Amino acid sequence: MKNFRIDQNLKELTEHRTVVLPIACYETTIHQNINGYIPLHWHDEIQFVLIVKGEALFQINEEKLVIGEGNGLFINSGCLHMAEEKNQSGCVYICLNVSPHFVLSQELYTTYVYPYIQATNLPYVYLDANELWAKNIFDAILKINQWIQQQSPYYEIDISVQLTLIWQNLIINGIQLEYDQTEMVKSQRMKQMLNWIHLHYAEKIRLDDIAKAGQLSRSECCRYFKRVLKKTPLHYVTDYRIQKSLILLQQAESTVTEVAYQVGFNSTSYFIDQFRKSMNMTPLAYKKLSSVKI
Repeated sequence: MKNFRIDQNLKELTEHRTVVLPIACYETTIHQNINGYIPLHWHDEIQFVLIVKGEALFQINEEKLVIGEGNGLFINSGCLHMAEEKNQSGCVYICLNVSPHFVLSQELYTTYVYPYIQATNLPYVYLDANELWAKNIFDAILKINQWIQQQSPYYEIDISVQLTLIWQNLIINGIQLEYDQTEMVKSQRMKQMLNWIHLHYAEKIRLDDIAKAGQLSRSECCRYFKRVLKKTPLHYVTDYRIQKSLILLQQAESTVTEVAYQVGFNSTSYFIDQFRKSMNMTPLAYKKLSSVKI
């Protein structure tokens, strides 16, 4: 996938399902994304990642980790995450997104799925190819990816069986689940602040406005952003405006000045300066490059 849509709350809008199954399995080449990386987002589906080429830096909530070729990752439902290529390695990964309700039957869901997707100490699990249980998960992902493409008779049943094996291999490690109400509130407040920014990015934004959206003081608001995103709230606003400008710049009739004001910059020169710092080229150069690719 080269691009996917996220709403103002960073929730991914991509339809994670085949014709009849609430799952999606696809290959992603990170640098081919419109942003050059996979931007911060979240979704209700659980996600399994298998790196088939290169290496990537993933961020899940507040934590960052590098995943190399042959290894992978489980990302839990509702967790903010993003990914970028490491060392220009041409990173490609297979991504399997699954609705939690489809992992096991409804009778088993309450006992063996719901407690895990609600646990606050389980935002992700690193999948090491040297571990047999992780290798079992990778084998199942590869089979599912192949079956979805081939759509041979009864492939839906085969996929259902493999999903059960994937989940069993994930939870057999005896993870001690924790449920911290404070962590739940923090996650919700972070999403509320991001939601407010994504609704109002084209307007004048003050730190007070962002803090109010998360029901926090200015200082607490800054601490949240520093801890989760490693940047200030207003720095994030600038980055998000540039991210939104990319699609607009690809429109033939748009000018750099028009795009600058449409995404919330009150100065074309400041937009150009910030764009260059983020994208290593000017908006005009990006616009010309995009027209050539199209």
